[in-house]
Amino acid sequence: MNFRPPLTSPAWHAELHLGFARDGERTALVENRHFGPLRVQKALYPEGSPVCQAILLHPPSGIAGGDHLKIRATVGASAHAQLTTPGAGKWYRTGGAEASQDIELSVAEGATLEWLPQETIVFNGARARMHTRVSLAADSRFIGWDILCLGRTASGERFDTGHVDLHYRIERAGSPLWIERGSFQGADPMLASPAGWAGAPVCGTLLASFPELSTHSTELLERCRQVAPADGAGHAVTALPGLLVARYLGASSEAARLWFAALWAILRPLCCGRPALVPRIWNT
Repeated sequence: MNFRPPLTSPAWHAELHLGFARDGERTALVENRHFGPLRVQKALYPEGSPVCQAILLHPPSGIAGGDHLKIRATVGASAHAQLTTPGAGKWYRTGGAEASQDIELSVAEGATLEWLPQETIVFNGARARMHTRVSLAADSRFIGWDILCLGRTASGERFDTGHVDLHYRIERAGSPLWIERGSFQGADPMLASPAGWAGAPVCGTLLASFPELSTHSTELLERCRQVAPADGAGHAVTALPGLLVARYLGASSEAARLWFAALWAILRPLCCGRPALVPRIWNT
């Protein structure tokens, strides 16, 4: 009997709910609930008990058409959490069904959150919706980045078909600091336009917000602008009210991540009160 695999695989619906709380000098992972193939195996403490590191695992290793992922993380008062991923996120080609990822991050009074995922690769033909919302208390701290790669550039693939919908929102005490929306089709003229992606396959954004930013923004801008991506890609660093923004536009997700890591090393001591310690998972 000849076996023919199905054209589509069953869709995954997965949720992950994380809660971090301060317990004396320690940040504890007090809530770790998951449904489907999305989880954190355990809390890690590479810097000692004050900072809880969580590595988000998605065992299927990629997001296919019809998959829907939800990530919720709450960092309680005075706690410090760092979230990262073990490798690049992948969005696979689909025959029509859209896939989605919704991320909600909440940071309470005096708390700190570092959102440091590795890059996201959108395969040609993928249909992806990515929504992220970050809610900050009046005196909480946040550093986060996202790196988006259109097509598997290592194999020469371009994003000629498919669809991507992006929505990123950061608010502090209920007032918006950053709202960004984007929506484009494969081979969209905006991807080639100088007013858009200018033909580059990789775009990245780093965002940092903390109470002392306005006092140190001039110094931080000067130091950050002295650092450039190793590949010479287009980049910029600017300060908005309550928010520092860095942008990368080029051809290398690795160069984007290394540049963001260099900026993070400059920003982290002021934002988080600690020197930068690169997560070991990035080196595996």
